[in-house]
Amino acid sequence: MATLNPGDEVIIPAPYWVSYPDIVLLAGATPVPVEARMKDGFKLKPEALEKAITRNTKWLIFNSPSNPTGAAYSHDELKAITDVLMRHPHVWVLSDDMYEHLVYDDFKFFSPAQIEPGLYERTLTLNGVSKAYCMTGWRIGYAGGPEHLIKAMATLQSQSTTNPNAAAQWASVEALTGPQDFIPKHNKVFKERRDLCVSMINQAKGLRTPTPEGAFYVYPSCEGAIGRTARSGKKIETDQDFVTALLDEEGVAVVHWERVRAWSGISHLVRRCNAGPGRGLQSHPALLRELEIGSPRAE
Repeated sequence: MATLNPGDEVIIPAPYWVSYPDIVLLAGATPVPVEARMKDGFKLKPEALEKAITRNTKWLIFNSPSNPTGAAYSHDELKAITDVLMRHPHVWVLSDDMYEHLVYDDFKFFSPAQIEPGLYERTLTLNGVSKAYCMTGWRIGYAGGPEHLIKAMATLQSQSTTNPNAAAQWASVEALTGPQDFIPKHNKVFKERRDLCVSMINQAKGLRTPTPEGAFYVYPSCEGAIGRTARSGKKIETDQDFVTALLDEEGVAVVHWERVRAWSGISHLVRRCNAGPGRGLQSHPALLRELEIGSPRAE
């Protein structure tokens, strides 16, 4: 809201966190979703970014590791993206690094300005304590960027919200500056849950998912379940039908992300969160049966 005007465009790799387009709309600008395909590990390809940039493009919203897919960009993958951005000096980068510490399999996290110092003066980096520090209810986030941008943001926010409470601020300081040894321990548990969930989903008929590099989500396709018939007798025609049948018949909750489909046109994808143990992850055979919702489609 501190930088956008009507007519400005903001590129958002899709799938994305559902609030991104609405934030852009609230500022009077136009969200431009660009599909990051499952076959590419849900990562934006540099040629797709290049094609989406126009003279009206103001920002790229970049989220790695991603919510909802868990996809994270390697050094070389991110370098290809920053190379495109360096050819378009009017485009700023909003780097949402909320899941920075939640990566697995020796994956090394990188942020855009870290890869390309030339982007430093047009990058806004966002982070917070909600995920890595398990402080979702404290509602503390922070941003780093060029001084003039931060001042503009502070001017706007000071007239729209009050400050977070002092206890939450000091707790966040302790989280950020205190011992960090618990993060690898948590990540080991998250990795075990991720591996189990990915394995079970890819064994279930009609479902498939890539293995995410970070965060604590998997984002499978239920395309193979479309056309099947649930035990209730209802035909599964959409991803919403699938998640409703899974909840009603098996008690397993996933999210079908209607807002992503509405803006980007991407369908048949759902999100499963592995942050909590959940009864489904306690029994491999039970969850596998639950995921195989419905009878085969009629030929």
